[in-house]
Amino acid sequence: MNRFVLMLSLVACAGTQTPAPTPAAPTPSTYPAAAVAGVTHPALRDVLGSHWEETMQRSPTWATSMGDRRFDDRLGDPSPEARDAWAERLKELRSRAAFIPESALGEADRLHRALFVEELDADIASEVCRFEVWSFSPRFNPLQDANNLPETHTVSSPQDGENLLARYRQLPAQIDAATADLRAGLQDELVVNRRSAELVVEMFDRQLAADPTEWPLLAPARASHDDWDSTALGTYREDVTRVVNEEVVPALARYRELVATDILAAARAEGEEGIGALSIGAECYDALILKFTTLQRPADEIHEVGLRELASIHAEFRALGTTLFGTDDLAEIFHRLRTDPELRFRTAEEVEEKARTSLARAEEVVPEWFGRLPELPCEVLPIPDYEAPYTTVAYYRPGSAQADRIGAYFINTYAPETRPRFEAEVLAYHESVPGHHFQIAISQEVDALPAFRRHGGRTAYVEGWALYTERLADQMGLYTGDLDRMGMLSFDAWRAARLVVDTGVHTKGWSRTQAETFLLENTPLATNNIQNEVDRYITWPGQALAYKMGQLVFWELRHEAEEALGDSFDVRGFHDTMLEVGAVTLPVLRARVEAWVAAQKDLEVEAIDTVSTQSP
Repeated sequence: MNRFVLMLSLVACAGTQTPAPTPAAPTPSTYPAAAVAGVTHPALRDVLGSHWEETMQRSPTWATSMGDRRFDDRLGDPSPEARDAWAERLKELRSRAAFIPESALGEADRLHRALFVEELDADIASEVCRFEVWSFSPRFNPLQDANNLPETHTVSSPQDGENLLARYRQLPAQIDAATADLRAGLQDELVVNRRSAELVVEMFDRQLAADPTEWPLLAPARASHDDWDSTALGTYREDVTRVVNEEVVPALARYRELVATDILAAARAEGEEGIGALSIGAECYDALILKFTTLQRPADEIHEVGLRELASIHAEFRALGTTLFGTDDLAEIFHRLRTDPELRFRTAEEVEEKARTSLARAEEVVPEWFGRLPELPCEVLPIPDYEAPYTTVAYYRPGSAQADRIGAYFINTYAPETRPRFEAEVLAYHESVPGHHFQIAISQEVDALPAFRRHGGRTAYVEGWALYTERLADQMGLYTGDLDRMGMLSFDAWRAARLVVDTGVHTKGWSRTQAETFLLENTPLATNNIQNEVDRYITWPGQALAYKMGQLVFWELRHEAEEALGDSFDVRGFHDTMLEVGAVTLPVLRARVEAWVAAQKDLEVEAIDTVSTQSP
């Protein structure tokens, strides 16, 4: 994720634009059949269908990204009133689902209902965080959202172009609404940390100073459409350029001005970066632990899990360091990995090419380890230049067969001399195959799942799976050598350290400096990566906990299944069992795997009985 993150934080503005209409309550005839695929009980179908349809109307850019083009001329209603109404609607839908008698539901519907209710419970509980009125970062802000718009809204026909232009005309209102939200947060003493504000101002300044004709927002005005009427195409290009230059750019400048003045002046300083410094902090963080990990765990316990995992991984570092570098001194191993220029890339092209060759290697061997393979392909793309200096090493953007868009593994090629070669393979396997792309594409292709399970899901499952595949890749023979296995250990230590840092920052008052120092001493991550990662943990509380907590459950289930089934353990069947259920909660995943193990045992007994009865 994350970048399997279906984050729909498009920003808003009041002013000159007419607010988007309030979505009408859907009826069974209006929501797509895919919304309720695999659901049989009429009342549950109505609840799930209504929720999905209303979600698409409320988040029309997400709908577009998944191939639902019915709302292509909208950006949604960003007003506080619309948010409040949606919060009440979620509670209503949750009550309707919970009211259906258990005895009236079949096994599949009981699982659909349980996951739906748990998802809404987590979303409702996390409303206390009020992120929309104070939280932003280089990853999530109006400029980022605006630049992403033409990427997900493909333009083939003149109508596609008109719809995108309609969205562009709504962007100033969206951006100004986000500005108004930040002012409301200031009044309630809810404000972002200082570094995030400084980085976003820097990001906006670079973009606003750039040649407007090169902006991602103006890509539609540069595109050629030989099949369009030339006069109409010229008018379209002029309209797009005018709206961006005369309306969108000034709105972005207004947002930037507020952040650079009022927000920056009130921003949380060193030692107050964590959410615990806010009045809502403790309650918010508890809600986020449940939302992201799907487990009821206190922060102190998660902190200790991270320390224990680091101790184990450090032992592996020492053993491999002896083989590679002739030393088991952890500090020396980390120093060598972090500073040796021979272990760094030289050019952006090298970074991108390594990502491509790693993906290709994985695609060759996955049939030996998985029965079900995704139909949707995956491509490698560089992270856009405007974003690259401010974001993490890579992320995955889900594809969509309906939107005619394949999955994309975005790799950061900025400052290649800071990018470690030894982490390139593990990064590719995590983000693409057999990691994020594999899991997300398969989930979308399971026809018997309702849409909220195919296209959504819990972070602990999504990220836990991707982290599970990093060590699975070693079993699959994908790592080129011991140096690349160092990368695997580096990433595992990174995720274990996250448990310590995230809880430290948000519940123990750790400063940014403390967090960076801990990562520097306990992982071989590059300094620029450490800085970006700490920024991420500060601005996205709790999300980083999902990776290691999820991975631990995946490997526990793998080891338990192997022990229970012995020589009859089928790794392809095990992986298919986990992937074909969609991104469920970790307790549901455990129940699913335990049921599969029991079924395999029954088949083994039946086979033995059959052989016995056929013996002479």
